[in-house]
Amino acid sequence: MRKLILVAVAILAIAGACSAAVPSNLVLVKGGAFKNPNSNYHGKDVTVSDFYIGKYDVTQQEWNEVMGSNHSKFKSDNLPVEMVSWYDSVEYCNARSLKEGLRPYYSIDKQNTDPNNLPDPKFGQLDSMKWTVTINPESNGYRLPTEAEWEYAASGGQLSKGYKYSGSDDIEDVAWYWRNSGDIALTGFWNWPALQQNHNQPKPVGSKKPNELGLYDMSGNVRQWCWDWHGDLEAHGANPKGSQSGFGRVWKGGGWMGAEFCCEPAFRGALAANGAGPDQGFRVCRNK
Repeated sequence: MRKLILVAVAILAIAGACSAAVPSNLVLVKGGAFKNPNSNYHGKDVTVSDFYIGKYDVTQQEWNEVMGSNHSKFKSDNLPVEMVSWYDSVEYCNARSLKEGLRPYYSIDKQNTDPNNLPDPKFGQLDSMKWTVTINPESNGYRLPTEAEWEYAASGGQLSKGYKYSGSDDIEDVAWYWRNSGDIALTGFWNWPALQQNHNQPKPVGSKKPNELGLYDMSGNVRQWCWDWHGDLEAHGANPKGSQSGFGRVWKGGGWMGAEFCCEPAFRGALAANGAGPDQGFRVCRNK
């Protein structure tokens, strides 16, 4: 009997250690088909598997604890980290994985140019770095969401209520964007001098309402990097694996200086992987 009790305690201890390995600020997203009719993937033969995603954008405190420095423009521990490139983001994912004893998700080759990193059709080659980054799909480490995963989670997953924005049809409920992220509410047309004079900037994570899955700031605060190349969504049939090449990486979710339409989960933005800005951040994922 004593041996059985010891075995039971050991099993419970192992189970507890496994559950503790997933931080409380990661949300389990149950996979399936896209239920939100506003999604790019709705009504198509596309499903996503279960995965974990950050409840919030990566904060400056989290960034500092892993990377040891912070080059955000608007500094505060509970603000989302910004001024981070796509390359910065994947390096953070690997560094955090190692810090927590997880297997890194990315293999980063800084010496060999990525042949899939194509010139912008209008402006030529914007990425001077062109690192080759590949994935270790069986890894338990941190990673960026795919575009399909991000849009699925932002749209409410299997709990979706079909909202226009992530968690509401009223943008003011869930998003920090150009009209409301400063001293007073702005009206009229977007213009940068007005934003500067109004002291617009990012806001502490989780300051607005969450969406159906309990995720915050999916419709505005900082724009969020995804894994995917920004190819033509229709050209690859809304494939959840995304395009295999492109001129920039996808960002989603709008930002504190962005327009309303950028805050809709279906909106697709693109930026060279070495690009950064005071409204460019990210959130992390992990495989289930």
